[in-house]
Amino acid sequence: MSLPSDLQILHDQLDDAERDARQLAAGLSEELAHWRPSPTSWSVAECLDHLAITNRCYLTAMRTPALRAREQGRLRRRPAKPGWIGGMFVRSLEPPAKMRIKAPQKIQPRSAIPLTDALASFCDEQNEVRAYLHSYADLDLAGLHFANPFIPGIRFTLATGLHIISVHERRHLWQARRVREAAEAALK
Repeated sequence: MSLPSDLQILHDQLDDAERDARQLAAGLSEELAHWRPSPTSWSVAECLDHLAITNRCYLTAMRTPALRAREQGRLRRRPAKPGWIGGMFVRSLEPPAKMRIKAPQKIQPRSAIPLTDALASFCDEQNEVRAYLHSYADLDLAGLHFANPFIPGIRFTLATGLHIISVHERRHLWQARRVREAAEAALK
């Protein structure tokens, strides 16, 4: 099934992120994959693991509202774009992000995860997000809400959630590229 153009853009961004993650991990030793620029920073492997965990949390929160909407016949009425507030949040995450936000405990990366496991987990979650796009492309994603899994009391549209996933990936892949560059320079 072909996707509407707004969802195809998100799909393409997921493909780009996966390609970038694979390139980032290519030829990277475990030593470089776990190197941190500081004790409070994340390594390349941790960035990838964080993205996989975060995507899983978002999709878990977004599935029930989509299933309920399917039962209610709430079909697509408009493009899957974030609303005004959601759009502001999405733009605030775009790299290079000026605002640093501490990740909640439930999406902290696992320590010392092998790079191959972190990359595989990230790619598996990419497939899950793409499957979500295809499964629910006919729903009114811009009109359906879910409870943000990290900020109590905040609700976003499913469209905003999908845009957050995409921009969050760009943010942390950008971070991971900087970490890899610094690791390669430091460990020469």
